[in-house]
Amino acid sequence: MENKKIALLVAALVLLSSALLLNSATPPRSGPEYTSDAQMKLPENYRQWVYLTTGFDMSYNPKAMEMGHHMFDNVFVNPESYAAFLETGTWPDKTMLVLEGRMAQGKGSINQKGNFQSTEVMGIEVHVKDEARFPGKWAFFIFDNTKTAKMVPANMECYSCHSDHAAVDTTFVQFYPTLLPIARSKGTLSGAYQKEIAGSGQK
Repeated sequence: MENKKIALLVAALVLLSSALLLNSATPPRSGPEYTSDAQMKLPENYRQWVYLTTGFDMSYNPKAMEMGHHMFDNVFVNPESYAAFLETGTWPDKTMLVLEGRMAQGKGSINQKGNFQSTEVMGIEVHVKDEARFPGKWAFFIFDNTKTAKMVPANMECYSCHSDHAAVDTTFVQFYPTLLPIARSKGTLSGAYQKEIAGSGQK
């Protein structure tokens, strides 16, 4: 009888150990978090997410202000949303896209030509899909050396720009080279974007 109790205890310990190892190997799910006053918390681990692309001196406004220096824009997306996009060609609820701006440097170490990214983050913008929270499903938050940020008002130009020109679900997938072919194959490109590229002769 005593041997049976010991065997059951050992088996229970093995199962518990296996469960703990499985949980430790599974990365935590990522999703938007907010403060009690409706500010969004900065997803500080975003650099562990999936990297999508880097833009260089990009601007969607032909009258963009000259900054006097070059800029890199790095884009990351939370892993669960990336996996869903690969399957469906569109973004699920709770998607977060982080745009990180860094100043470009030309002189440093042995570099003689071109630009590389500085260590200083100039700004962070988060584009989040939260269908239950936002009337338009998506919202923007701009972090300026802060851990929380208020939602960018829905009447700002960034919303209409994304709505009118984005390739997939108000996001600029046309600038994400690994995702654009997926959206095309899944048939999820927006009508506005398809009309835009047809008029410009692009493919």
